[in-house]
Amino acid sequence: MANRRLSDLGVNPAVGYILGIATFILISELLFTKTEFAKYLVILTGLGLIIQSSEIKRTEFLKIVFGNKRSRKIRVIENLFISLPFTILLMFHMAFIESLLLILSSLVVSNLTLKNTGNYTLPTPFSSRPFEFTVGFRNTFFIFPIAFILTIIAISVNNLNIGIFAMLLVFLNSLSYYVKPENEYFVWVYTVTPAKFIFEKLKIATQYISIPVSPIAISLFLFYPENSAMILIFLSAGFAFLWTMILIKYSAYPNEMNLLEGILIALCINFPPFLLALIPFFYFKAINRLNVLLK
Repeated sequence: MANRRLSDLGVNPAVGYILGIATFILISELLFTKTEFAKYLVILTGLGLIIQSSEIKRTEFLKIVFGNKRSRKIRVIENLFISLPFTILLMFHMAFIESLLLILSSLVVSNLTLKNTGNYTLPTPFSSRPFEFTVGFRNTFFIFPIAFILTIIAISVNNLNIGIFAMLLVFLNSLSYYVKPENEYFVWVYTVTPAKFIFEKLKIATQYISIPVSPIAISLFLFYPENSAMILIFLSAGFAFLWTMILIKYSAYPNEMNLLEGILIALCINFPPFLLALIPFFYFKAINRLNVLLK
């Protein structure tokens, strides 16, 4: 499937893999030279990809095709394979505890089955319109208690890094809600201009992500007032990445985002100020895309 996607983009699969590995190494090394939070960002990225591959519809599909036992083995192998480059990177930089944490997390996630039983529907603090946060929350609800527990641990052991990691974990989890484009009908039904549509998407996403992020951010501000500037920077970066992800989604709509856009996001992780240029670029591109459906 990966080979076919690269070929559809006009990229030779072998060249795509080489460029991907080279980009990963370059960004990783720059990350470790620029910030002391690099190892936490590596774990965050690895967990985000693992969670993405553990989406409930995909896991149910594997069970239907391969059965429970074989599908569980497949998920374990997949998650370990995804975590492998991040684990090697962490070990190379002597972050052995963090690499072990990532491996254990990948094994735990591979054994989780997230589905509703009977007629029970998991309640959410979000409205069903738009649908992204409601659906995303029900598929990845376990991330939020993990983030809250990490925040408590951060305060207990007086380690701000863990608290910032917990806050970024919530933001990264929310980015996964905007990876897949919805059916064109669910955009066409809006009787608004493209600019109004984008503005509403950004506004609601900001409101909804503030619900789980606020307890973490407020706790960090209260217990680490001397580091308020740093906390505010990471908080602002989280919102900026969420806005960028939404704009990228609709700049490629109704298609999925391509390899180039993924690389640009990866570059922004190393150099967040680059988002200041990407946000207006993808905004106008999204407006042009949506003009076809929204008049």
